[in-house]
Amino acid sequence: MRLEAITWDRLAELLADRLLEVKPADGSAWPRVGFDGASAAGPGDLAERVAQALRVRGRPSLVVGAEGFLRPASLRLEHGRRDAESYYSGWFDTSALWREVFGPLDPGGNGRILPDLWDPATDRATRSPYVQLPPRGVLLLHGPLLLRHWFPFDLTVHLLLSPSALRRRTPEADHWTLPAFERYEAESDPAGVADILVRADDPRHPAWSG
Repeated sequence: MRLEAITWDRLAELLADRLLEVKPADGSAWPRVGFDGASAAGPGDLAERVAQALRVRGRPSLVVGAEGFLRPASLRLEHGRRDAESYYSGWFDTSALWREVFGPLDPGGNGRILPDLWDPATDRATRSPYVQLPPRGVLLLHGPLLLRHWFPFDLTVHLLLSPSALRRRTPEADHWTLPAFERYEAESDPAGVADILVRADDPRHPAWSG
């Protein structure tokens, strides 16, 4: 796939323009966008940039991080603090994401989203209030390993890092997660299935598939 050099600001502008035209295939009133990638690639940063670009265009949006939907420590750390298999299949509360984020945005839903559920620092519920996303408001969900769960995204963006860049930009304390990303690439092919691919090996000079 041919990739073109671009700046992060320009990328956010072009994605926002594209989202103005996106209509959910299932008849939902809310477009749902996934920014998939390891934390080292910065999917949350791109989601925030797109939210700002949408705001300038008069389009409401809500940025939600999958990291706010971790399972309690007693469950996700059942096999130890550095178990790559647990990280891959058991760290994120996907049932809660379906229930609290995607369910309210189904056709006929009420648009009331819980922006986060669990604080891993305190290992307690965040007790955040629900947020009302008005019709035509855009959900911008970011996080790792998103494209293996069949979430009903209307547009998907995968931020790709080469194995060497992923290792270099991941804190050493988190290198134990790297096998999970290798498995994700092998089993889910996120670069192949995403609607838009962004290569982020050099954070100063991204490139995208257009």
